[in-house]
Amino acid sequence: MEWVDIDGDNCPVRRTLDLVGEKWSLLIVRDAVNGVRRFEDFRRHVGMSEAVLADRLRKLVAGGVLETRPYREPGARTRLEYRVTAKGWDLWPALLALKQFGDKHFADPAGPLLEIRHTECGAPARVVVECSADHAHLTNRDVTVRPGPAARPLAAEAD
Repeated sequence: MEWVDIDGDNCPVRRTLDLVGEKWSLLIVRDAVNGVRRFEDFRRHVGMSEAVLADRLRKLVAGGVLETRPYREPGARTRLEYRVTAKGWDLWPALLALKQFGDKHFADPAGPLLEIRHTECGAPARVVVECSADHAHLTNRDVTVRPGPAARPLAAEAD
């Protein structure tokens, strides 16, 4: 069965993009993994309307990427802050891969906006694809893609 013959409705990439596949959601996750926690800080830093931000935060919380925790400033009402969940941290390599791509193809002449370095040795961190058995680094030429157990044939189109 070829890729074009497989029904993509249950594709995990598609399901992931349903949750985080538009610009604002990924920018919120980017900020959250970099320590932004509060609604007003997201709004100010990402630069979106309150309505769009509220909608995206609700979606990310419902999807389990972020969770809310109450906080209260002295003299103010209780509010919610947003924290990255374990599921949300699983998006971190994808964010790093996007950053890596952007640094390579859309770099600011002044250099990277953020440097992500290994705390222990100071070397830059990077995302690589590796073999799960021997940890060899792989390129697209080193892998074979084939239908998995959840692959279903694409339904025939009605004429």
